[in-house]
Amino acid sequence: MRYRLLGRTGLRVSDLFLGAMTYREVTPEVRTIFDLYAEAGGNVIDTASMYGESESVVGELLRARRDRFVLATKYTPTRDRTDLNAAGNHRKNLVLSLEQSLRRLRTDYIDLLWVHVWDRHTPIEETMRALDDVVRAGKVLYVGVSDSPAWVVSRANTLAEWRGWTPFAGLQVPYSLLWRDIERELLPMARAQEISVAAWGVLARGVLSGRYAEPGAAASRVSPESLGERERAGERAVIEAAAELGVTPSQVAIAWALRRGVHPILGTSSAAQLKDNLGAGEVELPAEVMRRLEAAVPFELGFPGDFIGEADRSPDLYGDAIPRLDGR
Repeated sequence: MRYRLLGRTGLRVSDLFLGAMTYREVTPEVRTIFDLYAEAGGNVIDTASMYGESESVVGELLRARRDRFVLATKYTPTRDRTDLNAAGNHRKNLVLSLEQSLRRLRTDYIDLLWVHVWDRHTPIEETMRALDDVVRAGKVLYVGVSDSPAWVVSRANTLAEWRGWTPFAGLQVPYSLLWRDIERELLPMARAQEISVAAWGVLARGVLSGRYAEPGAAASRVSPESLGERERAGERAVIEAAAELGVTPSQVAIAWALRRGVHPILGTSSAAQLKDNLGAGEVELPAEVMRRLEAAVPFELGFPGDFIGEADRSPDLYGDAIPRLDGR
């Protein structure tokens, strides 16, 4: 396992995060998964207030080793469907959700608290100030944001910079060879602001694991019959690359995400699956393989990305010497 710094902080986080969304009870298999992840050097456990009993499971499994892990959870979703104020990114829900999470996780602090999704009804100023307050109170060490537009994240961090508040150090978004939307705005923004990116869905609901490639494959998170040519092309590409490199399709898909600079979140249901996924950290994808994988599933930035990319090389805009500029 290799490590990186979280955003502009000094916190060391492992390349691969462990997602605990599906864990509902402490079973021998779940214990084995946590132990295997720890033995491999993984140190980030990701859960959320809305993941059922997940926080309680994580709290139990980390009881004797809490401080060795970067414990991450999320708030925003409702705690009580009958109470409109029991959801959202406003101060009241933050305070009550955080206290609930601390109890479930059996800890007195959260290493990384994510805003789970952008709440259009709460001013970002209120959210950032409230987050800074819980950091100053010692209940949270770092903050991040999930599933939000790039302009919202950028505005939030600009406000934090101007006002001396705690900025977002992490961004959590969906990303895979089949789902590259974040390359349009979110990924460039995160790189420019030095925000770490955690990616969920790197196996595209199992499609890039190759599990649906065999005739008669059983439905799981998706129905094989629902897969179109684009999904099948991505599936074939990872299977072919895996055969060429002597690894598994899942390892190729995760290694691709690692090469793109993000932290894949591994949401595994078995120790065997986790062991396979962890092997992605040792997979070297040659540049030619990366090109073939991406060529198999065409992706366009659209406007303004493609337009600006062309404009950057235009002598009509920047003069005849622009091709000789070693720019950013």
